[in-house]
Amino acid sequence: MTALSFDVIDASVEPYAAQPTLLLRLRISETTGTSVHALALRALLKIEPQRRRYDEADEVRLYELFGATPQWGDSLRPFLWTQLGAVVPGFRGATEIDLPVVCTYDFEVAAAKYLHALRDGVVPLALLFSGTVFSQSESGLIVEPVSWNAEASYSLPVSTWRAVMDRYFPGGAWMRVDQATLDRLQRYKAERALRSWDDALERLFKEAEAEEP
Repeated sequence: MTALSFDVIDASVEPYAAQPTLLLRLRISETTGTSVHALALRALLKIEPQRRRYDEADEVRLYELFGATPQWGDSLRPFLWTQLGAVVPGFRGATEIDLPVVCTYDFEVAAAKYLHALRDGVVPLALLFSGTVFSQSESGLIVEPVSWNAEASYSLPVSTWRAVMDRYFPGGAWMRVDQATLDRLQRYKAERALRSWDDALERLFKEAEAEEP
């Protein structure tokens, strides 16, 4: 039987994808000396927020996600970022592959809220693996599942995630709104001959501040 171990050794920006994409460099090792014919790999990528410290500014930005800090003992729990998959060519001993992780600025997604809130440090990640291993023996092809306890952890630098987003959305971000809200904002922008969405929002902020007692 095969015995596989997994280690994330690096993370980088995929510069030519259609959407923001982070590459996790994964080393896969087979420790029994068996030759792997192919590997159909799946992984759950989770964020484990309880594995790092936060300052007061972080706590403010993470309020929407985790609530007030006295609640964090209950609310600071691992959550799913995304699911990954890859077909790994045959190897003996060890091999390395890139796992693409598609990133988003959609603030309806918990992972995007969390990542955007961090300014420095690391993002504590955990990968839980599954899949199918195909190996060859004297008696023929062997098909077996990836061990249920196969996993890896990685501390992703926040700067790497920001480099991904800056590559695709330099100096900006986006949010999703209802169609009716967008129509009203577009009409407001046009009626005042404002040049950009930033100008429209800035005008709205100033009007709201002027109305405050």
